Amino acid sequence: QMAGKPIQSREAPKTGIVLLFFWARVLFSFALLGFSLTVTIAALIDGKTTMWEGVPVWLSLIFFFGLMSVVGMLEGMQIAFFYVAKLSEEERGSNSWANRTCNLLYNKRNGLNLPGFMIGRQLCVVSCFFIVARVTTQDIAEGETNVLGLPDPIQNFLKLGFQGALITTILASITWQLVAGAFPVAFLSTPITYILLVICLTLEGTGICNGAWVLGAIFKKAFGYQLDEVYIGTPEERRARGNKDDSQREIALPVETGFHGLPQFTDAPKSLRDLAESDPEVGNYLSSVANSMKAGGSAAPAVGAAASSYDDDEVEC
Repeated sequence: QMAGKPIQSREAPKTGIVLLFFWARVLFSFALLGFSLTVTIAALIDGKTTMWEGVPVWLSLIFFFGLMSVVGMLEGMQIAFFYVAKLSEEERGSNSWANRTCNLLYNKRNGLNLPGFMIGRQLCVVSCFFIVARVTTQDIAEGETNVLGLPDPIQNFLKLGFQGALITTILASITWQLVAGAFPVAFLSTPITYILLVICLTLEGTGICNGAWVLGAIFKKAFGYQLDEVYIGTPEERRARGNKDDSQREIALPVETGFHGLPQFTDAPKSLRDLAESDPEVGNYLSSVANSMKAGGSAAPAVGAAASSYDDDEVEC
C-alpha cells in the first residue's frame, strides 16, 4: 500500500476471530515495546544502567537511538544487497548513489565485496552493540529503589536484559529488514548506504575475521556449493527467458505435467529446458511427445510430424 500498489496475497482476508487475534498480538507487541522503552529510558535518566560514568543522559540517548539506527541500516542493507544482486543493471534504476553502491559491491574485487561486506557488517554490528548493551542493561546497587518502583520479581527479570533484546529486535532489526525487503532499490539510493558499505569493507580489510574466508572455502569444497547463477542463471539470462527461475522447477518436477513428463528430462541440457519454456512451439512439441508416451503410444508420429513440418519449412525457404 505504501508503494501505491494493491496487496497481492494468497492468504484469505482476515475476519472475525482471526482478525481479532491478529490485532491483539499487534497491540501486545506494542505494549511490550512501550514498556521496554519506558523502563530503559527511566533507568538511564536515574543512572541505573551500566553506561559509563560521566556520560550525560542526552548523549547516552543519542548513542542509543543513533547506533540502533546504524544497526538497522546494516540489517536492511544485507537484505537489499542480496535482492538487488539478482536484478539486471537496467532494473536497478539510474540513481547515482545506487549505481555507486552496486558498482562497488558487485563489480570490484571480482564480486568479493558482497561477502566482504557481510564480514565487515558483523564487526560493525558487534561494535555498536557494545554501547547499546551498556544503555539497556540495568544496574541497581543495594539499597537503591527499583526503576519506576517496580516489584522485585519484575526488576530481577529486567536485569536479564529482556527489554534490551526486545527493543533491538523490533527497532534495530526486523523493521528495517521488512522495509528493505519491500523497497530494496530505494534502500540503496541513499549516501548513508554507500558510506556504511565503505566502513564495513574497511573493517573487513583489517583482516580481523579473515579466518571466515578459509572456513567458507572449506564448506564450499566439502558440500560442493556453487553460485546461484549455476542454477538460475544471471539476471540477463532470466530476463531473456521471461524471468523464469530454474530453482523451483527442479524441486517441483514430480508434481508437474506437460513435457516435464519426459523420462530423464531433468538431465537434459539447461539450454534445452530454457528453450522448452520460452518457445511455445518447442514446448508444445515436447508436451505432445510426453502425452503420447503417457498414453502408452509411440513418440514416432510426433517426431515424424515435426520432421515433416521442418522439411516443409526448408522447402518454403
